[in-house]
Amino acid sequence: MKKLSNGRIVKVSGPLVIAEGMRDADMFDVVRVSDLGLIGEIIEMHGDRASIQVYEETAGLGPGEPVLSTGAPLSVELAPGLVGEIFDGIQRPLERIRDMAGNNIPRGIQADVLDRTRQWDFVPSVQPGDEIGAGDILGTVQETSLIVHRILVPHGVRGTVTEVLPGARTIVEPVVRIRTPEGESADLPMLQRWPVRRGRPYAEKITPRGPMITGQRAIDTFFPVARGGTAAIPGPFGSGKTVIQHQFAKWSDVDLVVYIGCGERGNEMTDVLMEFPELKDPKSGESLMKRTVLIANTSDMPVAAREASIYTGITIAEYYRDMGYNVAIMADSTSRWAEALREMSGRLEEMPGEEGYPAYLGSRLAQFYERAGHIRCLASDHREGTLTAIGAVSPPGGDLSDPVAQATLRIVKVFWGLDSSLAYKRHFPAINWLTSYSLYADRVDDWMDANVSPEWHVLHAEAIRLLQEEAELEEIVKLVGLDSLSPLDQFKLEAARSLREDYLQQDSFDDVDTYASLDKKLGMLQLVMEYYRQGVLALERGVAVRTLIALPVRDLVARLKFVPEDRFQTAAKDIRDAYLEQFRSGQQGVK
Repeated sequence: MKKLSNGRIVKVSGPLVIAEGMRDADMFDVVRVSDLGLIGEIIEMHGDRASIQVYEETAGLGPGEPVLSTGAPLSVELAPGLVGEIFDGIQRPLERIRDMAGNNIPRGIQADVLDRTRQWDFVPSVQPGDEIGAGDILGTVQETSLIVHRILVPHGVRGTVTEVLPGARTIVEPVVRIRTPEGESADLPMLQRWPVRRGRPYAEKITPRGPMITGQRAIDTFFPVARGGTAAIPGPFGSGKTVIQHQFAKWSDVDLVVYIGCGERGNEMTDVLMEFPELKDPKSGESLMKRTVLIANTSDMPVAAREASIYTGITIAEYYRDMGYNVAIMADSTSRWAEALREMSGRLEEMPGEEGYPAYLGSRLAQFYERAGHIRCLASDHREGTLTAIGAVSPPGGDLSDPVAQATLRIVKVFWGLDSSLAYKRHFPAINWLTSYSLYADRVDDWMDANVSPEWHVLHAEAIRLLQEEAELEEIVKLVGLDSLSPLDQFKLEAARSLREDYLQQDSFDDVDTYASLDKKLGMLQLVMEYYRQGVLALERGVAVRTLIALPVRDLVARLKFVPEDRFQTAAKDIRDAYLEQFRSGQQGVK
């Protein structure tokens, strides 16, 4: 059995505590600091001296106070009861702590992460005599109305099932008994633990295939992210990063969402906590909280806990991925997480890198994003699961040369660059279509062609080309004025404006426009591009530009985004008929 260290504090520097007498402790062991029992983690060892990152407020601590090693790394509890809960950065249940101690979290408080008394109805999937190994499904529990929790064989465990215990069980009671290859009997409960800094194993990583549909037209059309992909949203203050993250969490077509509020303002987390229970999942009609895990680590909480919150969130996400689910993790924001790294690095007196960030910033970010992916699970049924990681980046002043933004862009494959000039024009989402990119676009276009319409990649290419031509023409207009352009170029500007305002612009706070299905996106894009195509043909026949701009049907197209899904096809057909009629009459008016 591992010997536990019992040391003493020799130095306190904010969230950093130096303790001596810790020779028997290991890196990343969890320790209890002082008589208050504050939670800390060893991040550096020098002889018998340990540098400890304390995840709670250290005010009032002094030299000589005890430090006790637990002998175990920082781990999360994995069992039924995670979905719909709100945790802090080190997986303390915030609602349960509030019931125990009020609105403010007292230092050193200890509470069970998951309810040990609640009984779950365990439905077994194995029977006596079955051979089982890591990742196999022992049985299921109906965790929420949307999530069936699959009880997995823990990593490193295998054997023969000797007894199955179905029915109402708590998470700590055995549900299956096995005989190991060594001939020993072992009880397997629903509860298991996993160290947060170590990725959960899998059999194989697969190239991501289909898109993660977000319901946001600008993203799904031009800059899609694949299921199992990685994406970043950098942008200045007020450009809408958090709102976009909320939209992903609300409307993405994944089975489960893990949302991490990492160092963000408390009012933003309050919006999430107030809004999510009220919102309905577009597919099931159930509350979004029934497929969401929230980790709240706001800017007024101890800074060191931000560093752990990212790992806590992605470990929970990996656990549900291993069940065979499509999972998405939203980290808002990784810049605040990096600031916590920088503070701890400074207190450790490490050699600073660019702008004071530690030299290992890039590798730590890579460790986080590389845990995303489309994988084949460790299990005899070879099921697959996906984990999509989306991180917001908040560079000071929107400067993308910021070390955090640059390190992130070297890793992720989708870049949604938010533009303050678009945000000031009230164009939301403020994604700059000229600077953003997706390395999954070609693969997703193939999927869209096969599953939505063979016309999709043509529409996508034509639309992005029109927006690029608009940017070039606007430079000319600034120099010599609009009247100097040819009728065709003037019409291109007008068609691009229609594409921007009637298609790309989307109101997150409108009950209808907040989400657009694939069929609605296709129908809207077809109509906007049809206006452009028909207009070009009309110009060739001599129709005046002002006639095309003044077509009454354009008002109908502009309002199409606010038409509910159930009435959309009828409204789109009416507009197509109006197009044909009005373009025909416009051409007949040519002398």
